[in-house]
Amino acid sequence: MTLDRLQNYIGGAFQPPLSDAWMETENPYSAAAWGLIPRSGAEDASAAVAAARQAFESGPWAEASPTARAGMLRRIAEVVAENAEELARIEVRDNGKTFAEMHAQVRRIPDWYNFYAGLADKIGGELLPEARPGHMTYVRHEPLGVIAMITPWNSPLMLLAWKLAPALAAGNTAVVKPSEFTTASALRFAGLVREAGLPAGVLNVVGGLGAEVGAALTAHPDVAKVAFTGGVSGGRAVYTAAAQDLKPVSLELGGKSPNIVFGDADLELAARGVVSGIFGSGGQSCVAGSRLLVQRDLHDAFVARVVELTEKIRLGDPMSPETDIGPVANRPQFDRIMTCIGWALEDGATCMTGGTQVRDPEGGPGLFVAPTVFTGVSNDMRIAREEVFGPVLSVIPFDGEAEAVAIANDSPFGLGAGLWTRDVARVHRVAARLQAGSVWVNTYKATSQIAPFGGYKASGLGREGGVEMIADYLQTKSVWLNLTGEVPYGFPL
Repeated sequence: MTLDRLQNYIGGAFQPPLSDAWMETENPYSAAAWGLIPRSGAEDASAAVAAARQAFESGPWAEASPTARAGMLRRIAEVVAENAEELARIEVRDNGKTFAEMHAQVRRIPDWYNFYAGLADKIGGELLPEARPGHMTYVRHEPLGVIAMITPWNSPLMLLAWKLAPALAAGNTAVVKPSEFTTASALRFAGLVREAGLPAGVLNVVGGLGAEVGAALTAHPDVAKVAFTGGVSGGRAVYTAAAQDLKPVSLELGGKSPNIVFGDADLELAARGVVSGIFGSGGQSCVAGSRLLVQRDLHDAFVARVVELTEKIRLGDPMSPETDIGPVANRPQFDRIMTCIGWALEDGATCMTGGTQVRDPEGGPGLFVAPTVFTGVSNDMRIAREEVFGPVLSVIPFDGEAEAVAIANDSPFGLGAGLWTRDVARVHRVAARLQAGSVWVNTYKATSQIAPFGGYKASGLGREGGVEMIADYLQTKSVWLNLTGEVPYGFPL
């Protein structure tokens, strides 16, 4: 079978990698390759950066008014909305998540472009009080330049929108390096925004490996900032490389998020929220609620209900409306999940359900892991400290509020946390003490373009979303005007 060759998008045109090297992209459900993506190198990355820099410095984008940029963002929102089903199908084919989930995600993406379109022409300056006699001083907020965006495979277009929408609203240009496992949707998106009229060079997409393309972009002297979403090791590499020429970075790196259930909670709501919080997306979510902290006196009954709900989860074809969880997105991640399950068993945890590979109930060769619940977990076990990024829940009992907060915070991560209680005073008390960038109360995993998102500790640096986050794609300049006509400071010439 001849596979389609998907080309890089650089300077407004699709083109093959300069090396003419390619990699297969696979459907994790069928385990069959369906296309070839570019295996680009440093030269391709440099070409994309050059195109982005040229677009930033001259031409229609550089000369566009903030109102014109806002209009462009709204057109991007329109073409995404018009092509949401196609984009979702591409993402399902690449990462194995259910069509229901990916279609819902893509349909929310226009909200991000519309939100930041509304901010594009609100970027003002400031006239300062007289700082020196006879001088006027004002402040300008200007775009940074070329932004390198390195995105993951679990929610490719959504997490790109979190970066691209504010960057374009601020007047920057972009070079995107998608995950090698999910490059196709970014390239199709690039074609759509070209049709929408985005000027050449404003958006560039280069396929390839992180060590080859991502590293080249991060180290490139003409890249003004790196925005990265991925694992901790990748984040450290980006941070280290960017530090060599003092580039700013934003890093969203994942978590080991606690879901804390107190005895006064609506326990049925909590049980369903816990199951959704870890097993939705097959656990392949940076905010997956992978640690269940449950008050000790309701531990056994609550775990029994969680197990009961877990065993009702339907695995299968991600395009089927009957499927709750599709396959793991790729073989390396499948192997990682099975390794983590092995750790839990070695360290003495008890597997209440799951813990095994599941053969596709419909006969396919897909990479399925049974939704897994472990009890007998202590917070110092590897399964409680390492991000699994799969359908694995660790249950840890606690006796009181102070212990619950201590266990929740005893983690290298701090991205999200869930809190299930009817006690309003406890809500505010515990939410203030949790070391997490987002705290959900009697719900889980809610996100919006209006709310900042990001983590404490090893979960990253910076935030995405919200009004103030556009400032992360701007730099500040002070302008001084001498109104006196006199030589500054009276220097004798």
